[in-house]
Amino acid sequence: MKIGIDQLSFYTTNYFIDMAKLAKARNEDPNKYLIGIGQRKMAVIPPTQDSVTLAANAAAKLLTPEIRQQIDTIIFATESGIDQSKSGAVYLQRLLKLPKSVRAFEVKQACYSATAALQFARGFVALHPDKKVLVTASDIARYGLHTPGEPTQGGGAAAFIVSANPRILALEDTSTVMTEDVMDFWRPNYATEAMVDGHYSGNVYVDFFQDVFNRFKTQTGMTIANFQAFAFHLPYTKMGLKALRTILPEASEAQQEQLKANFEDSRGYNQDVGNLYTGSLYLSLLSLLENTTTLHSGDRIGLFSYGSGAVSEFFTGILQGNFKDALLKESERQALNKRQEVDLATYERLFNTQLPTNGSSVELDTAYEQATYYLAGIANHQRQYRVTTK
Repeated sequence: MKIGIDQLSFYTTNYFIDMAKLAKARNEDPNKYLIGIGQRKMAVIPPTQDSVTLAANAAAKLLTPEIRQQIDTIIFATESGIDQSKSGAVYLQRLLKLPKSVRAFEVKQACYSATAALQFARGFVALHPDKKVLVTASDIARYGLHTPGEPTQGGGAAAFIVSANPRILALEDTSTVMTEDVMDFWRPNYATEAMVDGHYSGNVYVDFFQDVFNRFKTQTGMTIANFQAFAFHLPYTKMGLKALRTILPEASEAQQEQLKANFEDSRGYNQDVGNLYTGSLYLSLLSLLENTTTLHSGDRIGLFSYGSGAVSEFFTGILQGNFKDALLKESERQALNKRQEVDLATYERLFNTQLPTNGSSVELDTAYEQATYYLAGIANHQRQYRVTTK
């Protein structure tokens, strides 16, 4: 029985800042951002959007009345959780009007957790092939203004439905994983911005990729010739390119060109969104699927998932017949092109407008909010979520 990703969507806010302009404002060469880290635009997240609303806006694109009734489990993958006890998945159940008979929970391991959710969902569907699992990967990447990590901020949410007989990508059985306690990135409970050793993290990322990819080849007997494309976790897109370059010498000259071209297709959306932690790999996959003109049914994609701290996994999927027909009618490129550019002052104001941490109530300015699901404020220690009627 085939099990895998049946539907896939993404959502980010309506606002972005141009990376070249941000570079100039920070007295940096624009090419440091455009080429050095491989980013063109960065999503700007207003205080009216959090990990729950981003996930709801992404998942709503996939849900029909019939599918709502088939979903048995909601898994909320995030490292931007809003509560130390209650999962974001429970909020999604209400906001998305999903059945009360679902199970709902949250998973965390830096940027790896969406892949952990995918593997759990796959196992569950194997036992219950008539059920579907909704996975959301939702995060807001924050490092602080005027910090080395500032140009690798961003945010958004990917959502996908895992089912039997998937229309997009059928997962294969073998995967290889690696875990090691390293301090390349972390965020203590008392901090609103992450702590990161950027250079070290980049090296760990590449080392983990080489380890899990080499062990995958040993376990399966496959070589790079068995792959038509790779999708990477992309906190910034140059990181994935560095990992890909370490294995390109294993391929023929013709395949090297194919893999590089497919990588360019896979990083297009991430270049215009920035870092979204848990959802970065799945935005890369969506970018690849929507933009490719060379991939076909039966082609194998290698996927590298990495979560700092650190956990990684290399796994594979086979593209299904007419996979493009299962993608949403409005491409993500169309949605991204509709966003509004903000100037530096607006970007900094929105970044600094944070929810209170002392338990006080707040009412947010929602006049500009265009999303279906948004946060209106906090009252009595409870987040006040709203559904737009505009």
